[in-house]
Amino acid sequence: MIAAIHQEWLMAFPERLAKLRKEKGLTQQALADRVHLHVIQVRRYEKGSSQPTLEVIRRLAVALSVSSDTLVFDEDERGPSDDLRLQFEAVSAFDEEDKAVARTVLEGLILRHQSKRWVRGEKVG
Repeated sequence: MIAAIHQEWLMAFPERLAKLRKEKGLTQQALADRVHLHVIQVRRYEKGSSQPTLEVIRRLAVALSVSSDTLVFDEDERGPSDDLRLQFEAVSAFDEEDKAVARTVLEGLILRHQSKRWVRGEKVG
């Protein structure tokens, strides 16, 4: 299982890195300069023949003005969908008492969803 996730990450990260770099109008050399790496290392990351450390992922994210989640995860793997993002942003402005109520409601809905999946025999996690 871990090997499959690892392999999937190896295939997706290089593509995301190259795509983001190009979207920012950066050459491999320009990105390498921003993150204080040799251009050969950036090429290796984009080919998938080398993996960056967490520190390098952090520096890449800063250089590309994206979150590290954007580099590491597919859009649908992490974070709320666009239709929920606005609601979560609104909840973040609540006072602590209202946030606690929202948290309780969400926890109840999550438990309900997980119990339905458990009853159907799906993996819950």
